[in-house]
Amino acid sequence: LRSYLRDESSRLRRLRRFHEKVQALHQDPEASVDNPLLAFSLIKRLHSDWPNIIYSDEAARNTQALHAGLREVEQELPGAEDLDGAARALMRLQDVYALSVKGLASGIFQRAGHPPLYSPSRRVSLSADDCFHVGKVAYDTGDFYHSIAWLEEAASLFRLSYGSWNLEDRSSLEDALDHLAFSYFMAGNISHALSLSREFLLYDPSNQRVSRNVAKYKKLLEKGTGARGRWDWQRCHGPPSPLYPPHALLGPFPPQPAPEQLLRLSCSYETNSSPYLILQPAKKEMVRIQPYVALYHDFITDAEAETIKGLAGPWLQRSVVASGDKQQKAEYRISKSAWLKDTADPVVRALDRRIAAVTGLDLRPPYAEYLQVVNYGLGGHYEPHFDHATSMKSPLYRMKSGNRIATIMIYLSAVEAGGSTAFIYANFSVPVVKNAALFWWNLRRNGNGDGDTLHAGCPVLAGDKWVANKWIHEHGQEFRRPCSADPQD
Repeated sequence: LRSYLRDESSRLRRLRRFHEKVQALHQDPEASVDNPLLAFSLIKRLHSDWPNIIYSDEAARNTQALHAGLREVEQELPGAEDLDGAARALMRLQDVYALSVKGLASGIFQRAGHPPLYSPSRRVSLSADDCFHVGKVAYDTGDFYHSIAWLEEAASLFRLSYGSWNLEDRSSLEDALDHLAFSYFMAGNISHALSLSREFLLYDPSNQRVSRNVAKYKKLLEKGTGARGRWDWQRCHGPPSPLYPPHALLGPFPPQPAPEQLLRLSCSYETNSSPYLILQPAKKEMVRIQPYVALYHDFITDAEAETIKGLAGPWLQRSVVASGDKQQKAEYRISKSAWLKDTADPVVRALDRRIAAVTGLDLRPPYAEYLQVVNYGLGGHYEPHFDHATSMKSPLYRMKSGNRIATIMIYLSAVEAGGSTAFIYANFSVPVVKNAALFWWNLRRNGNGDGDTLHAGCPVLAGDKWVANKWIHEHGQEFRRPCSADPQD
């Protein structure tokens, strides 16, 4: 684009000089066509000079060079799926953190009556066309709850700038009014759909389709009927049911545990009877007793974290989830992941030894899975789920080493806002702590799944979240975590 602008500016400067020369000749009272030389130059100018300028090959060459440059990088540019995914990410942030659309469009990340969740150093606002695209993504999937909010903001911004035109805009006030009217119609608010359609006709009175809609809405209002039976009314008039505990919306500070639990929570240096930890004990913070959740601070170094991210980067693919006996992509898990064997690098091998020392568990194949590195970008999240298998048909059992007994999740990066790990039934969350490792038991000692470990990765509000997961299976741990005398334990 920079090259194109430079070449076109040069061409336009030459065109301006030609125009100024011609203008001077035509306006000169002394330039009489009685002069044969002037007469010749005028005839030549009108016959050949003007067409040469108008049909210049240079302009076509400049445009072709711009198009060729785009084709070279086109495969690396975001596609339609990426753009729609980014729009859905904004709607996800809107829901989970209870943000207003008007505030988001103005660059403000704040819930009513609360301090800002995130205050960027440079505030960026969305254009009317931006808001229209987010609303259109919701509209195309029949999600009129979100389409109404975003298209309302788009229409409001288009009204403020009506009459001016931006080169990059692909929509207009008429587009916003048209889609907004139908969204309200589908939501059952026919009178407002009628009002918006009438406003549309002020700008485009010859539009027959909208004229027919106006007549239809009038007739429905006269009959006293609505469109409520045509779609999920509840979904339109109320936000989706909350997927995360209420405090996850307020920030990284979980509610205090019960007093009897508080007495048992502590921070300590742990060697876990491992020679590996004698000279450098693990910095353990007990987060919860039930479910058992511990946070190990400074578990890895910055250099190790960067090495793991660098190793995983080229192999990142859209994350999949278990669905019956298959694995597939799903909207409830938005991230990219890669798997690293312990042979990939000495850093990965050292990390495995450290996990084994801290947990006291056997990580030798097939008792543990490879290290999974996950990147959560714009609005990246993972809705509530269990790490352990809840069905015997799960692909997890293909390893022939039982269910996932424990999880250790290492935070490879910091985030500016959001991204907490929220334990839903236990009602607490753990913020992202760079270079720390979060550990919990997925199974009780009797081998049953622990329902309190239902957890979610809250959407990343600002930043780039990287984690590394290590899932350890129950076989091989029989004498490292033996059964209890209590069969209910």
